[in-house]
Amino acid sequence: MVEIENYIENIKIKFPLTEDLQPWEIIDNLENILLQKIKVLDNNYKIENNIAIHKTAIIEQGVILKGTVIISENCFIGAHAYLRGPIFLSKSVKVGPSSEIKQSIIFDNAAIAHFNYIGNSIIGQNINFEAGSICANHYNERQNKNIWVTQNGTIIDTKTEEFGSLVGDNSKIGANAVLSPGTILEKCSIVKRLDLIEQTK
Repeated sequence: MVEIENYIENIKIKFPLTEDLQPWEIIDNLENILLQKIKVLDNNYKIENNIAIHKTAIIEQGVILKGTVIISENCFIGAHAYLRGPIFLSKSVKVGPSSEIKQSIIFDNAAIAHFNYIGNSIIGQNINFEAGSICANHYNERQNKNIWVTQNGTIIDTKTEEFGSLVGDNSKIGANAVLSPGTILEKCSIVKRLDLIEQTK
């Protein structure tokens, strides 16, 4: 069992109904989870077609929002970014120009630089992704595409073919680094530029 609160401090506050779910189960159920959250948002959000944008958020030119998306206060979405819901961006998240986010949760004060890809992932608070870094979510190169994760030396079968990463609070991901599907990073992890992280074979 992956105790997600050991990686992301405030997840129970933001998502109180997910405490019995594994990270990949949260991602698989994210559409329904966010539809429930949208129902209780206050009037500081403009809501249209299941896209909720806080009045303090800045959305630059050419941004595409698809599916169910919540963009919280003081977020910044750079020009031509592509967000494919379901997506939850918590307070003061920055998504750089031409980045793509798919079916993910990104917590407070995380910064995703330009030309990044984050897929089917849960990203903690105060994370910095330098330019060109990737959270891959699918094993294109494998015949068996099922994703396994490793925690404390134990290998866990996610029983899914799409899961990216769980990145603990205060971690730093260097430019052009790749987190392979099923990556779990402890709090305050540092991934060097150009590194490839593969935790299971």
